[in-house]
Amino acid sequence: MEENKYNVPVVLTHINDDSHNFKPLPAPTGAYPYRLNIADVIGDGAAALQDRMYFHMVGDTGSVRHSEFQATVAATLAQQIEGHPDAPPAFLFHLGDVVYNHGEASEYPAQFLKPYQKYPAPIFAIAGNHDGDVNPLASPYQSLDAFMNVFCDTHSRPISYGTNSRKSMIQPNVYWTLETPLARFIGLYANVTKHGHITEEQREWFIEELQEAAKHRGEQAIIVCVHHAPYSVDTNHASSVSMVNFLENAFAEADVLPDAVFSGHVHNYQRFHKTYPDGTMVPYIVAGAGGYALLHTLATYDDPTVEPLRLDDSTIELAAYCDDRYGFLKMGVIRSERGLVLSGAYYTLSKPDDTEAKLYDRFEIPLQRQVLSEA
Repeated sequence: MEENKYNVPVVLTHINDDSHNFKPLPAPTGAYPYRLNIADVIGDGAAALQDRMYFHMVGDTGSVRHSEFQATVAATLAQQIEGHPDAPPAFLFHLGDVVYNHGEASEYPAQFLKPYQKYPAPIFAIAGNHDGDVNPLASPYQSLDAFMNVFCDTHSRPISYGTNSRKSMIQPNVYWTLETPLARFIGLYANVTKHGHITEEQREWFIEELQEAAKHRGEQAIIVCVHHAPYSVDTNHASSVSMVNFLENAFAEADVLPDAVFSGHVHNYQRFHKTYPDGTMVPYIVAGAGGYALLHTLATYDDPTVEPLRLDDSTIELAAYCDDRYGFLKMGVIRSERGLVLSGAYYTLSKPDDTEAKLYDRFEIPLQRQVLSEA
C-alpha cells in the first residue's frame, strides 16, 4: 500500500440524492424462488465440478467510449479456458454493467456479443446500474428489457441482436441463485442509483436464500454477488453505505454470514478482509476493471472529497488492490481434507494488444462453517 493512500474503506463527503432514478423491476421469467442449477445449462459436465470448480469473475466490461482493453479482457478470458485443459474455468460470472450507458439492445452486439463471441463457456450475470438505465432519447423501452432477453430468457435460443453464436441464458429473474456442486451464488440487483437500492420484496427473498444456503454449506460455499461495491477506497463511488446496511441487516436477520461477497461498479481491483465480532473473516472483493474506458484510482489522505467509513462492531482491512491496470479474477472452490477452500487469482493486462495476463494477486481462504448464533 502506498503511504499516501487509504488502507480502509472511504465514503464520499457529499452524496447527491438520486433515489428518483429508481426503476421498477421486470417480471420474473422463472418460478420462485428463482434458482438455476448449473446442470440445466452444462448437463453432464456438472459432474466434473464435484471436487474442484474454477470460474471467472469480472464486472464493468462494457464501454460506450472507445476502450482498447474491452476486447483484450474478453480474448484473455477465452484464452485461459483454451490454454488450461487440466483446470479450465467452467463459466464466467459477470458482476454487472455489461452495456453502457443505458442498457440498450442496440449496444449489445458491440459491447458484449462481439467481444465475447469466442468465450467457450456459459456466461451468467447480475445486472449493473447501467444495464438497468433507460435512454430518454431512444425509442421507448423498459428498464432491463435487453438484459432480460440476453440473460433471463425462458429457454436458450439464438440472441436476435446482430449475428453471433452465443445463445441466451436462462436465469429465472434479475435477482436469482445459481446452484453448483461446490457453491451457491446468490445474485442481487441494486438498481440504477449510484449507491444502490434494494426492494423489500428482494430483501425477503435474499434472507430466505441465505437460510436455504446455510442448510447446504457443508457441501457448498455461500457466495453473494451485488454490483454496487459495499466497501471501496476509490474516489468516484467510494463505499456504498446503503449496501453495507442492507447486507449486514440481512445477514443478522438470516443469522447467516456468506463465505465471500463480490462486486463490480468500481473500476479497479480491491480485496478487503472483514472480521466480524465472532472472529469470522469474510472477503469482500471488487473486480470492476473489465474494460470500461476509465479506471478508478484509490483515495489519498489529502483528498477532501472522501473520509474514512466508520464501523461499529467489526474491522476491515484492504489486503490487496490494483487501480492502474485492467484485470479479472479466476476463482476456485476446492474440496480438500480441511473442507472447502476458496482460492483466487487476479490477473492484469498491461497492453491492449497483449493477451498474456500477468498474475497480480493470489489468495486462499478456508471457508467458515458456522452461523452467527453458534459463535
